[in-house]
Amino acid sequence: MTTNRTAKPTPLIDDVPDALVGGRLAGLVDNTEAIYVAPNWKLVWWRFKRHRLALFSGIIVIFIATIALLPDFYSTLPPHQSDSIRSFVQPQRLRFFGPAGEFLYVYDITGQRNANTLMMEWVPDETKILPVKLFAQGYSYKLLGLVETNIHLLGVADAAGSQKFHLLGTDRLGRDQWSRLMSGTRVSLSIGLVAVMVSIFLGVLLGGISGYFGGWIDMIIQRLIELLQSLPPIPIWMALTAALPRYWSVEQVYLAITIILALIGWTTLAREVRGRFLSLREEDFVVAARLIGASQSRVIFRHMVPTFSSHIIAASTLAVPVMIINETFLSFLGLGMRPPAISWGVLLQEAQNLQSVALAPWLLLPGLMVIITVLALNILGDGLRDAADPYS
Repeated sequence: MTTNRTAKPTPLIDDVPDALVGGRLAGLVDNTEAIYVAPNWKLVWWRFKRHRLALFSGIIVIFIATIALLPDFYSTLPPHQSDSIRSFVQPQRLRFFGPAGEFLYVYDITGQRNANTLMMEWVPDETKILPVKLFAQGYSYKLLGLVETNIHLLGVADAAGSQKFHLLGTDRLGRDQWSRLMSGTRVSLSIGLVAVMVSIFLGVLLGGISGYFGGWIDMIIQRLIELLQSLPPIPIWMALTAALPRYWSVEQVYLAITIILALIGWTTLAREVRGRFLSLREEDFVVAARLIGASQSRVIFRHMVPTFSSHIIAASTLAVPVMIINETFLSFLGLGMRPPAISWGVLLQEAQNLQSVALAPWLLLPGLMVIITVLALNILGDGLRDAADPYS
């Protein structure tokens, strides 16, 4: 007599939806039960890992963020140190495995006068080798503004400290472009992040109030948005920047530029948040939250805002490059940060002169840094938006 036994189905990795984890959960989860009990951040991470280009862009953004946090560690010389003799020195290429057993080295440079233009030209001298070592000692600085140290990522293996090299060349005042680019990364990136945080806060707050309450509050906020959006941005930037006193310190100018960028950039997000609130405030789960006695702040921040958190994340990551470009644009025109401050826009001011660009094309390298950062942040924002979207 045969007995029909029904085997209990066993959860398999293949049963996991490809749209969620890409069918590559081996070594990450044991069965499909992990999918159903996983917190939201883990589901977002599993989706995000499928976007390989966004993952690579995230690594680039993290690396740029470490430069912004530790610019002096990555620098080789003080960013404000000038040497008029070494003006327009061409970049010295980093080489590996020297003839005397050096792991890293650069060729020293020698100056010679051009017979036609009578200008000093710097050329590599292959007879002189400057050994370069990792974690070398250099000028003193405060790590994260707290710990006094003199350790740098790269430096010349010279105990006397008389030798120096320039990975990205020098400008017309003989200042090291690599060190100035590292310092400018901190200013430009932090302005973008701080301005976006302020604009996101204003956009979500005012847009949420406008869409949730409606009435005369909605009318006032929308008329304010329309007024700000109708103003031409360049004349407004010029007027606001011209209003900044010339005797202000670098820190005060930095704070003012950040506030200006934030006050202009919140209007678009506020309109989008208002539209989402108008469509969500009559939904069943919002009405149910009101009926059980939930406060208005709880209804807004615990029930309504999380439903479009993916859009807020995408707007945040996509707004940072816009703020960076705005700061670079303003500083390039002399309307934003100004010397002795160092930002990408201030560095690009050296490339305004066509003659300087012809003599030293490496002065345009800060523009390449802007392009890389903006592309990485845009691709990262696109990947985070897809990963955080519950309907993807």
